[in-house]
Amino acid sequence: MGVTLPLMLVAQAAEGAHKVGFDSPFEVNFGMFFWTWLIFIGLFLVLKKWAWPPIVRLTEEREKKIAQQLAEAERMNAEARQALEEHQRLVARAKEDAQALIAEAKSVAEREREQLLTRTREEQAQLLDRAKREIQAERDRAVVELRREAVDLSLAAASRLIGERLDSNANRRLVTEYLASLAEQH
Repeated sequence: MGVTLPLMLVAQAAEGAHKVGFDSPFEVNFGMFFWTWLIFIGLFLVLKKWAWPPIVRLTEEREKKIAQQLAEAERMNAEARQALEEHQRLVARAKEDAQALIAEAKSVAEREREQLLTRTREEQAQLLDRAKREIQAERDRAVVELRREAVDLSLAAASRLIGERLDSNANRRLVTEYLASLAEQH
């Protein structure tokens, strides 16, 4: 028995060393509980002293930067809305100006058209009057020429009939007076 007792203790120790887990999920190991809390509190104090202040500072800086970016975005959005409204006003004003210019151009074109039509009608009337005057003058000349030829023909015919030659100027005057009296009767 002398040798077997130490071997049994070693076997039990080896069996206990291989046993890592708990027999029951409700079993509490106070040694493990104590050391876990001690490490947690130590790590908490170390993190609180050296890690959290820079993390909190960086977080606050990031928060401020995001707030500034949001404010800048809001400002730019307001400026963009204002620029859009101004652009829309300018486009509307440009459309109105274009419509006014088109209307003005149409009225000017209509006035010019009317002036050109009036001027053309006046020129046409003047040309017609001048043509009528020229026709009347030409007709009067033709009538005078025709009368002169009629007088010459009448004198020639009368001279032949009479057989002797009469004074042509006196005869021409007599026939012209006779034809003029006939023209006044008609």
